[in-house]
Amino acid sequence: MKRRARTRHLIELGGLVMKAELVELTDDDRAVILGLLVEAATKLRGDDREQMLTLWRRRGLRTFVGEEGQKAYLQNQNSSSLGAGKS
Repeated sequence: MKRRARTRHLIELGGLVMKAELVELTDDDRAVILGLLVEAATKLRGDDREQMLTLWRRRGLRTFVGEEGQKAYLQNQNSSSLGAGKS
């Protein structure tokens, strides 16, 4: 992934952390936020991976604002999959 694309990607991921209100809910405790993410990664390594992905995807889509947010998500997913393998 090129530097500019990587920077944009990291900013977008940070925006998701903000949108989920994790910064406020944890009083900006980075160790807690990282712990939450590590816990999610652990669950994704388990037998319930597909169920967790489905559940979290539905919750995430509901969190995006209205239909426009969902369209942006789907468009981003399509462009990400098209660019997969590029560095």
